[in-house]
This record gives sequence, structure tokens and C-alpha cells, in this order.
Amino acid sequence: MGLSPVDSYPMPDRTALPRSYVSWRIIPVRAALLVHDMQNHFVGAFPKGRSPVVELLDNIAALRELAGALGMPVVFSAEPPGQRPAQRGLVADVWGPGIGDEPDAAAIVAPLTPRPGEHLLANVRHNAFLRSHLGRLLRSAGRDQLIICGVYAHLGVLLTAADAFMNDIQPFVVADAVADFSAEEHSLALRWAARSGVVCTTDGLLRELLRHREPRNRTPGAGPTAAPHRDSADNT
Repeated sequence: MGLSPVDSYPMPDRTALPRSYVSWRIIPVRAALLVHDMQNHFVGAFPKGRSPVVELLDNIAALRELAGALGMPVVFSAEPPGQRPAQRGLVADVWGPGIGDEPDAAAIVAPLTPRPGEHLLANVRHNAFLRSHLGRLLRSAGRDQLIICGVYAHLGVLLTAADAFMNDIQPFVVADAVADFSAEEHSLALRWAARSGVVCTTDGLLRELLRHREPRNRTPGAGPTAAPHRDSADNT
């Protein structure tokens, strides 16, 4: 099947959000931020300079800035390029061979390039937990809340949120910091995410995080000479 161009559609606002079944509140010392599959290959399917990609990039950037300021782990998931058929598995039957070896296709989009001290995980399935070290990373950092943004809402974002819930990690899906193939699929993803997590807006989440803001020391390894942490996926 592969990727088709995405038509422009408006980002949902707070009046269009489904009611979450839970009333969890975000706590920075318990939370991490996951930026899912924001790679040139995927983001390039959206119309440049139009909704929803304009808001998508701006809102993720805002979340990433505040998460870093609060000392929250910031994690990027990215599909590796040039996967062998055995690595790609059944996903190839639906989405084809995946990201090829074209220059920069697999790179995180320039406005969100991972920084020193942030984590970059290879993920070989839509669910960012599967065959990656995301769960181990969260446990080692003592985090049981996960803010999820990126693409695509009804695939990787929703499946990752569901797996977080199944593993007693509270998922927070940011409605206007995810995007999808269409407004309909975007809305569907939010309705399902609301059944096992919190669906919120960027502004609302930023306000909630700022309530807890206090000066923090930088985490070890986050200095200007450190490189993003890269965790290898188990691709067998």
C-alpha cells in the first residue's frame, strides 16, 4: 500500500475532544514525552505549510521545550531505514518495504532534531514499545506516565497508548500534537484513546505542567557535548 499524500484538515480544538474515561493529572516527575515517528518520510506526506502539519510541528516543539526544562525524559521513536524482509514481517503486506535508503528519509524532521541528552529509539512496529527499550527506559527513570505525540494517530500513537495502559503506564494523547491520514481517522483515534487514557490539548497540558515547574539541575549526560542516546531495537 505505501503512503499516499494527506489532504489538509483542521486540527481538533478542545471543544471537539472526546471525554476521557479517567481523570489522571500529569505530574512532571512521573512523566516522559514520546515523539513518535516524526521522520521526513512520514511528515512529508502532509501538505507543507498547511494544517495539520503546521500545528503538529509547533505543538510538539512546545511540549519538547517544556519537558526538557522540567527534566522529563524526551524520547524519539523512529522507523529504521532499509529493513530486511524478515525484519519487516507482516507490516510489509500492508505498508510495503518501509523507509528506503534515500538521504534523510529516516531522519527526524529538522525542527525536532534530537538534542544531547534526549533518547532516540529504533522501532520496527507501529507500537513504540514492541521490540524496543522504551519500557525499560521508563522503568529505569521511574516514570509511569507517558505523553504521546506524533504520527499516525490511529496507528502508532493509538497502539503505543494502548500498550502503555496495559503495562500500567498512564498515557496522555495530545489531540493537537498528533496527526493522521484524515480528520475522520484522527477523530477515531482520539475516541479510542479516551477509553484507556487522557486525551488533552497542547495548551491544557502545558498549563498543567507549568503548575509544577521548579528549578532543576540538568540530568547527567545532558551537557552540550553529549550525544542523543540511541537504543537498538531487537530486529530479529
